[in-house]
Amino acid sequence: MADKLRVVHYINQFFGQIGGEDAANSEIIVEEKPIGPGIGINSMLAGRGEIVATIICGDNYIAEDLDAVTEKVVEIVKQYEPDIFFAGPAFNAGRYGVACGSVCAAVKKQLGIPAVTAMFEENPGREIYAPDICILKAADNARRMAVELKKMVAFGLSLYDGTIEYDPEKEGFFERGWMILKRHEERASMRAINMLMDKMANRPYKTEIPMQIEEKIPAPAPLTNLAESTIVLITDGALCPQGNPEGMKTSTSTQFHVYSTEGKDSLTKEEYTCVHGGFDTSYVLADPNRLVPLDALRKLERDGVCKVHNAFLSTSGLTTPVTNSINIAKGMIEYVRNHGIDAAILTST
Repeated sequence: MADKLRVVHYINQFFGQIGGEDAANSEIIVEEKPIGPGIGINSMLAGRGEIVATIICGDNYIAEDLDAVTEKVVEIVKQYEPDIFFAGPAFNAGRYGVACGSVCAAVKKQLGIPAVTAMFEENPGREIYAPDICILKAADNARRMAVELKKMVAFGLSLYDGTIEYDPEKEGFFERGWMILKRHEERASMRAINMLMDKMANRPYKTEIPMQIEEKIPAPAPLTNLAESTIVLITDGALCPQGNPEGMKTSTSTQFHVYSTEGKDSLTKEEYTCVHGGFDTSYVLADPNRLVPLDALRKLERDGVCKVHNAFLSTSGLTTPVTNSINIAKGMIEYVRNHGIDAAILTST
């Protein structure tokens, strides 16, 4: 029987069972066994291969020095002489997705072995690294973990065996800007005419060369009199009153909330909390003004620099799909227009 394929797997602190955001600064840990989702990968390899090392790294640790930490990870991978490298899946976790993309791209380039990851289409890692590596399409959360792992394993083995066709539509990875040669029975001119006719008749059609359409948003006119302008604070950091009375979601938001600051010069930890599920909230819990800087804005107001709207708008930006974000933004815009607000300061995590 042939030797088993050697596999190395990269995961973050959460899936590595080190901790959540409190452990996001964890340095690299190596375990010579499958951990978390790696247990599923090991099982799905069905005896053809096995995970010889799991590399666990905190999302903050790699995000704050991406290039240097990526090189450290690659050096560790090299020591185990793997045949296939897996990372993630990252779903819609932004820092995790960027880390998975960076490490996979470096492993593929430097070690010349198949490197496979998967993530949601709105993950920033997809946009950054899709031209460099095949990133499989995944759901936005870990509820579909088993499904995504199965796709990753099958794709990784196909890459290793050289049986992949590199067809994004057929094999489920994101477009990489390639042109693929395909034989059609119908001439190109006739295909173009048929597509045009379908488009004019509002019938479904699929272009062979999709063009990315970017919304053009003009810059707003500058404020002409800042001293007479009213400023509102908006955050996607999920700040809310203690007890979260309106039930703000920690992630995947569908709405925003308005919290009055009438008569307040600052936000106190006794009155406010943070329910965001995607970053270490300890600094915000100690002083909510670090996220929603009402104290600084009130000082500017007392100095005559500007006026302050007596409420702030809050939502959670964690894994919130673009469609939801657009709808939330439209609601915020309507609020701003209806309350005589001239400008907004948006704070994030």
